[in-house]
Order: sequence, then C-alpha cells, then structure tokens
Amino acid sequence: MTLSQTDVQKIFNPVHVAVIGVSTGDYKFGGTSFLMKLQEGGFPGILYPINPKAQEIRGLKAYPDLKSLPVVPDLAIVCVAARLVPGILEDCASIGLLHVHILTSGFRESGLEEGKLLEEQIVAIAKDKGLKVIGPNCMGPYCPSAGLTAWGAIPGLSGSVGIISQSGGLTQRLTEYTSSLGIGVDKAVSFGNAAVLDSTDFLEILAEDKDIRVIAMYLESVKDARKLLQIAKAANQKKPVILWKGGESQAGAATAASHTGAMSGSQKLWQAFYRQTGVTRVRSMNECVDAIMAFSLLTAPAGHGVFLIGGGGGNSVANSDTFNRQGFEVPPLSEPTMDFLSRSVPTAGSIAGNPLDMWRTFIDADYLAQVLELGYKDSAISIIVVDRLIPRMAYHFPDLADPTPETIAYLKNRQIVKPTVFTIDSDGGDPELADMGARLRAKFCRAGIPAFPSARRAARALRHLYHYHTRQKRSD
Repeated sequence: MTLSQTDVQKIFNPVHVAVIGVSTGDYKFGGTSFLMKLQEGGFPGILYPINPKAQEIRGLKAYPDLKSLPVVPDLAIVCVAARLVPGILEDCASIGLLHVHILTSGFRESGLEEGKLLEEQIVAIAKDKGLKVIGPNCMGPYCPSAGLTAWGAIPGLSGSVGIISQSGGLTQRLTEYTSSLGIGVDKAVSFGNAAVLDSTDFLEILAEDKDIRVIAMYLESVKDARKLLQIAKAANQKKPVILWKGGESQAGAATAASHTGAMSGSQKLWQAFYRQTGVTRVRSMNECVDAIMAFSLLTAPAGHGVFLIGGGGGNSVANSDTFNRQGFEVPPLSEPTMDFLSRSVPTAGSIAGNPLDMWRTFIDADYLAQVLELGYKDSAISIIVVDRLIPRMAYHFPDLADPTPETIAYLKNRQIVKPTVFTIDSDGGDPELADMGARLRAKFCRAGIPAFPSARRAARALRHLYHYHTRQKRSD
C-alpha cells in the first residue's frame, strides 16, 4: 500500500484525533493513558474521547461513538477489545475516517485461531474501504513537532531522525535515548503486526522526507523481502538507513513469533540483504543510538587515519588496539605536528605522538585547541578522537575550572573539517562515575559534538560512518 503526502499529514500531523475506548475511571493503560499523555505533552489539536457511557472525560466532552462527532477526525486511536475492532473499522469507514492506529492486541500474535481470524477481518475491511491501518498491537505514530507524543520522550525533541519499528517498547526507548542526547526525532512509528501498513510503506515515505537525514529501523519480519530490499537500497543511497534485526537467534525468532506473530527469516537471506543494500547493521540499542549519533552529527571522513588524544599510557595502547580492530589506522603524525608535540609534551610520563598521552589536554582547553588544529591540518588524519577523564579523587589533577564549556565553545565556533568525537570513561559499575559520565556526555552531544562512554563504542560507530560513506563514493 502506497502512502500519499496527505496520508502522512493525517497520520503524523493530525489536528483532530479520536481516542476510542477511554474509561471514566483512574489511570488505565490504553485509551485513558493515551489521552492523558497527549494532554500532558501539550497536543495542540482537538481530542475526542469516545465512550458511550460518559459525558465528559478529563475535562473533554465525550462522545458515544464516531458517528456523533462534529467533524471527521484525521486519526483514530483504537483501544477497545480485539473482538470489537472490526466493528470500529466499519464505523471509521462510514464517516470517511481513513487513518487508523490500532493499539489493541490479541490478534495474530496471540497464536489463537480467534486472533488470527480477527486480524484477517481487519485486513479485509481495510482493503475494501481503503483504510490506512497501523497495527494492530502497536504504539502507533509519534511526531514531536506536531505534539503527537502519547508515548516515548514527552513532549519530545524535534530533529532529523526517522524511526520505524515493529516494537513499541524499543521505539519508545529509542526516542527517549536520542532525546536525552539532544538528538531529535522528526517522525517515528511503531507498527506491530503490520496487518495493513508494513515497514516498506513507512520506509518509502521517510526516504523522501527532506526533514529526515537518518532512518533507524527495528524489524522482526517483513512480508515482502524483495520489496524491502529494493526500497531499502534506494533509500540508503539518499540517506543512511540503520537496521536492527530482531530474532537472529532461535530463541529470539521464537519470541518474535509470540510478539508480533512474525516469522524472522533465514540469516543467510538477511546477510545478503545487508550486502546488497548497504544498510548499516546494528545489533543492540546502544549500537543503534551510537550509529544514529554518528550519522546525525558527523561529516564524511576522507580516510581511516585516526588521531587519538589523551587517554593515559595504558588507555592509549588499548584504544589503539580497539580502533585497529575496527579497521582504522593510528598513523604517525606529520613533521609539523610532531615538532609542536615534542616541544610541549614532557619526556617523562607522557607520549608525544599518536596516540597522544598528555595530561594537559584534560585541563587546558587552549592547549587542546592547538592540538586539534594540528590534527585538522595533518594529511594522515581523517578522524580525531579526544578522551575525557572524569576528575575524581584517584587522579592527581589540580583543582581547576572545568574546561568543558570552553572546549565546546571552540568546537561550535569552528567549521569542523574532520569528524571529531569525544570518549568519556564512564562504563563500569561505579554509579557515581556513570552519572557524572552521562551528564558530561550529554553536554557534548547537546552541543552537536558526539560523545561516547567508551572507545569501543566510538570506534564501532565511526566504522559504520566510514563504511557508509566509502560505499557511497564507490557508487557515485
């Protein structure tokens, strides 16, 4: 099913939204919670709670059914029992309401014959009446710029990322995670069982969306593998497409079947898919968000030479190994760079070279800026990675002002010609270190400067960035 721009507007930027199945009691997941979250998030449009036994719900006039509404809503959110959903769809069609999100579960994913038959009814009605149905068994559309934030980061942060996912929980977490790092979402959709609209329908639309620079996907299955391959290949030539494929293991595939009633497919076929489309493969939430951050905030690297700054002696060795394992070089620096370092780096307790082990880079923003400028001019270097130690009692640092604001100001005011990222040593079991690391990381990321909690994660994200742009150059 092809979605038009009118469909996209109705789904992601609705003015009138009917929530069908809102209770009159206290909090309850479903229609009530969706209505509450839309109100709390400041939805600017008009909400119509549907309940045949209520006159008013949460300060809003309630209506007994769709036919009694004063206008035809742009979008319906269906939260009634599964057995009632086919009748609701008929009502939607009767008033010309064509865009429907079915939150309700209890269909094919239940494994029961009754659920399977109900889903078949949904498909038949949608095809007959021309309904654009998202779901069932999903959280539906999300769009911060339109105030459509009934789930995920609320009120959300608008940006240039598009998210397509079969899992409501993972879509929600992705919007929260990226928002916490200052990376906004333009549109996201959780589509569940994909009875009518599938991943390919949304991918085709987001690929053409000029406001979206990066597309991230979580899939457990796909109806038409050939169609996905064709659309993903075309989309990935326009903008990076990241795919987290769930159900790779036998246990994961079995869980996927009970989650959305999905069959995961052969791993050999998926390997061929990645190879033919060039889509970036990720295998965890962290890897997905790291890749989103790299693609969203960094320019294409010209090569694979990395300049590692800071880190200490042992960390410098370990970080060199980490980047080498991801296919990067840590090359010797140019003569002008080495001349500066040999004059400014003490012989004892430091390493003048690449990696650069120099305590001064941690506390002196002006000195770090000089080193960065040399790296930007060095022809052997295409990517710069700066390590930030979090000051604590174990380190013999002088009690000086935090150089982070000055460093961020320098980078924001400079036209960065080479990808520059920071690593912040905060992985591990120390809760205070993790908290301080998360806060420092967020400062950099919200300023548009990627920051990772480990060299391993930085190297992996940069590998995705490098491979994507290298492939793009080959195809030009």
